[in-house]
Amino acid sequence: MTREDNWGRWGDADETGALNLVDPATTVAALGAVASGRVVSLAQPAGAAAGVPAHRNGSARYMDRDAGDYALGARSPNGFRFAEDTVTISTHSGTHVDALSHTWSGDQLYNGHSSANIRSTSGARRLGAEKLRSVVTRGILVDLVEDNGGPLAPSTPVGADALERAYATAGTEPQIGDAVLLRTGWWDPAKSPAEYFDLEPGLDIGAARWLADHDVAIVGADNYAVEQQPSPDGSTFPVHLHLIHKFGIPLIENLDLDELAATGRKVFVFVFAPIPLAGSTASPVTPLAIL
Repeated sequence: MTREDNWGRWGDADETGALNLVDPATTVAALGAVASGRVVSLAQPAGAAAGVPAHRNGSARYMDRDAGDYALGARSPNGFRFAEDTVTISTHSGTHVDALSHTWSGDQLYNGHSSANIRSTSGARRLGAEKLRSVVTRGILVDLVEDNGGPLAPSTPVGADALERAYATAGTEPQIGDAVLLRTGWWDPAKSPAEYFDLEPGLDIGAARWLADHDVAIVGADNYAVEQQPSPDGSTFPVHLHLIHKFGIPLIENLDLDELAATGRKVFVFVFAPIPLAGSTASPVTPLAIL
């Protein structure tokens, strides 16, 4: 069914968006994809080393107690010693999910919530990361590296035809509540930050419309933007606006899909459990594929 948006679909107060599409029946059906029981993490390493664009704050680690404290005379009752640390992390670094408060146009967030709810003093009073409930659903791998014979070239647009081919290759049809994951091959530590963030291959607006029209619940990719960068002339992050702002579909960025791709599995159980960071515009996440 083609819709203009998902505003009001689950009520005027809704802050969960397309994750509402994953109900108990969807989860039970998804579990039928389990064959071996193997669990594959889809997350890149997180923490102080995770990169972010220049306009965002980076992450850092502070050791609250380390081995050097004992060399300086810290007490060690009965021989017991310990280490502790504090990590300050950009919620938009490493493998993370964009909450529905992350992006909007005009003065309204997803579902008509006022953008006045986003404030430096309180964070996101609506549509924060705590509203992204955990789900277990069917995952579909769109392996563009396999299709292309290698990583996509800089700024390659990924259209709806690539998504249709991926489903055909997997021998299945789109189902309501699917999690669709794109492997572009773009995650490469050898790339310069400017190249990595500014020249990404990714979804075009036609693909975004196709995903929304097929009622997917989650979209992710192995790069930072999910969508093509730079944006086409006359637009700025149109895929973010279409999927997050209009349809309430959260985006997972910086996935590690290489191990999953090596298994040859295109259909799997997808486990999504973000950290419920109240008022945050994103959350670190470690998605899992169960094969």
